[in-house]
Amino acid sequence: MSEAETLVYGLQPVLNLLEEGSPVERIVVARGRHGSGLRGIVDGARRRGIPVRQEDRRHLDRLAGHGDHQGVVAWTAALPYHDAADVLAALTSPALLLVLDGVQDPRNLGALLRTAAAAGVHGVFIPTRGAVGLTATVIKASAGLAGRVPVARVGNLARFLEDLKARGIWVIGVEAAGKPLWGAFDLTQPVALVMGGEGGGLRPLLRRRCDVNLALPMAAGIDSLNVSVAFGIACYEVLRQRHCPG
Repeated sequence: MSEAETLVYGLQPVLNLLEEGSPVERIVVARGRHGSGLRGIVDGARRRGIPVRQEDRRHLDRLAGHGDHQGVVAWTAALPYHDAADVLAALTSPALLLVLDGVQDPRNLGALLRTAAAAGVHGVFIPTRGAVGLTATVIKASAGLAGRVPVARVGNLARFLEDLKARGIWVIGVEAAGKPLWGAFDLTQPVALVMGGEGGGLRPLLRRRCDVNLALPMAAGIDSLNVSVAFGIACYEVLRQRHCPG
């Protein structure tokens, strides 16, 4: 596998790649494996002229690092990063953006990108350093949807947040201890949700750069949520306010 390729495995992730029109280079399926999902992948690959070959299941085990490949492995061209300025220039109103401060777990980033794709987020921005990028594990965890939302890398997140403000976008930190709670803030405006990384949450510098830090309601004695879960809750509160006012 070349540096320009990414390995993706699993029925739904590979099927999503095909349905999205992603540049799949080739596919390997387990010899003797059957099922409607696998047939759909093989048929879709043939329609697009993508080479498909059969191999012993043990060969797929080695390719996928003994992950749950479900009988199919695909190679896709590595997902490109978008230019942050281009993503902002293409925004429609009201904007919905996600800014991530140091997420290091690829499974978390994959889950975040899957939710962002489902919610129609206009762009995701991650640090150039100190955070996971668009790895094969991220694509797998996103169920193959990582390429649907533009992902841009930013060298200086604090400066980037100021740029967002200058464009009329509300910069909103999502924290366990923020005030006020979600229901008290108008999220129908253009917004960028800023989420901290695992463990430490938002760094103090970025917290101070946010226009407001909002809290998710939680039961007594619970002071945090997984970052991808917190984003899902926050993101769909934005959509609820925008599409179901009142």
